[in-house]
Amino acid sequence: MSRTQLDIDQSVYSELEVTVETAKEVGLTPDEFSLICEKLGRTPSYTELGVYSVMWSEHCSYKNSILQLKTLPRSGGRMLVEAGEENAGLIDIGNGYAIAFKIESHNHPSAVEPFQGAATGVGGILRDIFTMGARPIAALNSLRFGELHSPRTKYLVKGVVHGIGHYGNCFGVPTVGGEVYFDHCYTDNPLVNAMAVGIVKVGETCSAISEGPGNSVMIMGSSTGRDGIHGASLLASREFDEKTEDMRPTVQVGDPFAEKLLLEATLELIKSGCVVGMQDMGAAGISCSTAEMSAKGKAGMIIDLDLVPLREQDMSAYEIMLSESQERMLVIVEHGKEHIAEDICKKWDVPISRIGEVIEEELIHVFRHGKKVAELPAQTLVLGGDAPVYVREKQMPAYLSKSKTLPDISITSDEHASIIIDLLSQSTITNKRWIFEQYDSQVRTNTVTIKGDAPILRIKEIDDFGIAVSTDCNSRYVYLDPYKGGMMAVAEAARNVACVGAEPVAITNCLNFGNPYDPEVYWQFSEAIRGMGDACRAFNTPVTGGNVSFHNESQKHAIFPTPTIGMLGLIPNLKQTVGAGFTESDAVIALLGWQVGGLEGSELLKMKYGVIAGEAPAFSLEHEVALQKAILALIRSGNILSAHDCAEGGLAIAIVESCLAKGIGAALNLPFEEDAQQLFGEAQSRIIISIQQEKLEQVQTIVKEHNTPLQIIGKTGGDSVKGKTFSISLDDARDAYMNSLAADLA
Repeated sequence: MSRTQLDIDQSVYSELEVTVETAKEVGLTPDEFSLICEKLGRTPSYTELGVYSVMWSEHCSYKNSILQLKTLPRSGGRMLVEAGEENAGLIDIGNGYAIAFKIESHNHPSAVEPFQGAATGVGGILRDIFTMGARPIAALNSLRFGELHSPRTKYLVKGVVHGIGHYGNCFGVPTVGGEVYFDHCYTDNPLVNAMAVGIVKVGETCSAISEGPGNSVMIMGSSTGRDGIHGASLLASREFDEKTEDMRPTVQVGDPFAEKLLLEATLELIKSGCVVGMQDMGAAGISCSTAEMSAKGKAGMIIDLDLVPLREQDMSAYEIMLSESQERMLVIVEHGKEHIAEDICKKWDVPISRIGEVIEEELIHVFRHGKKVAELPAQTLVLGGDAPVYVREKQMPAYLSKSKTLPDISITSDEHASIIIDLLSQSTITNKRWIFEQYDSQVRTNTVTIKGDAPILRIKEIDDFGIAVSTDCNSRYVYLDPYKGGMMAVAEAARNVACVGAEPVAITNCLNFGNPYDPEVYWQFSEAIRGMGDACRAFNTPVTGGNVSFHNESQKHAIFPTPTIGMLGLIPNLKQTVGAGFTESDAVIALLGWQVGGLEGSELLKMKYGVIAGEAPAFSLEHEVALQKAILALIRSGNILSAHDCAEGGLAIAIVESCLAKGIGAALNLPFEEDAQQLFGEAQSRIIISIQQEKLEQVQTIVKEHNTPLQIIGKTGGDSVKGKTFSISLDDARDAYMNSLAADLA
């Protein structure tokens, strides 16, 4: 294709008359419409308006969040690219290799169509990894639903789990970990956050850039249809209401088998040396990839939409530009090497078509049926360019003046045994095997274990080297204290990888909040980010990138603020790892860390009194840093048998979970009062460890060097868990813990 100067110079054609009312219909404000007219020096065409509507949506432009995000530590450590520079974060792991990883949300599509919403969320995050030249080696997820007594919640859980399992299993990536929470606030608006991890040789990555006048713009992968149009601007950037069901066509449809072929073709293309730049077409489709790649390369493009392979031939320019059809890539191929790209794609049975060329002037010219339908300055479209950036009003939420008050709590020691069984049955705490058994966790044989506090993966390219990954956030804590809760989300993610023997090195995040135009929501958001930033600096775990998901609320429910953290940890020697469960009888059980009582924000408080109240649980960033250094030193010294952090349900539940892993009981003799606050409080910075008796002295020496308390609390053995005030059989505990979720979903 070659366009003449006359073609480029022709005036822009609009399929429909555009007014401020048209702009409002596609999610733009009157002020934003005026700004578009100012940037263009004229009224935009209908296609141009559509492109601005998706590119200036919160989902693509981060217009309401970028100023806050820039306060996070976004470089340093082992990072090879600064946050936001590429499709995913890139961490140097040594020996010439890097890990690419990222987490993103697919909340709104999953609420409308749970199977395809979750499936395409997995597909999209995998493309972010392999478009950089990295081969995906693991997937994780973080899921939030309403209470399981609701038929709608059961429908959403089954659909989302089926979608995740279907896409990951068919594509051939192991789903190795995640978390699932259930709270009333997620009834109408579930959260589906998908994370992916890949490996690549340093120096062999591909950038999302367009440069080199005369180079070819090519589209590879599936054909373009009407699925997903306005997914970014309308579905992902609005609350749910009575019209939500009408948004079903904005949900994309995925094909994991097509994506597997796309993966192999993409990686071979990058290795062939014919690719200048590449970006996947996720949110906003062709609009996003052409704009962002052009802006990054300070170049322009000529795009002929007549050359885009379509599923439906009567599609308008507006529909083609905004379609979010899955399994597609935009590729800049060096001029004269198009045949190399075509031969590789033919080998993998992946369609590829030349749809345009790179030009020097920084304008994107778009044609359809011989008419120019758009002429767009790339820099006006993108984050970091001329897209609008807002400073939003912040106000402390009114609910915080009431939520700090705890109900009258009266729990006798006679209730402890039944409370433990009931907590083990709670949907947020209970074993999630009904879910994870639907995922293939072993494909590609990198998975060492998924049974510790964080899954462990071997890196085959480096002898005895591994990584641990986790996704974590207790949103109740963030609700009660966004600043402290943000710190605790990072701390828990780091603690979980540390508990298996991995050094935390970097995070990705998925920030799920309500309407940013609500001052109370924006205060939650800014405070949570402040807490995350302080924790990341303390742990030296910079933020590699991620995703902001606003408007997670309906007419009835606003979600708890949920800043989900994806953590990467490095394991220099896979022989120096431990699991979460007790491994042998007659071992010493010890509590590493700071024991603090209190039922604030606890699962017990919700279960028994039906409230989320109090301050967030006790937490000290200084203590947490010391604790994690201590547990890493213990594991790498080979002096402990197991490590399991105290989380939901508190100390008692952590101990029972450690017992249930291999069916080894425990006799406890706690050196503090065995009341409800001590047993079921959820104070942070505590880890249950088990130690062979003969190694206890070495353990005590190591923890003293790290200024971390160690208390002997019991001994392993038997077929029950006994304390001063309770005794429960492992059979009863196992029945409650292992079977409750499946029963609730029946």
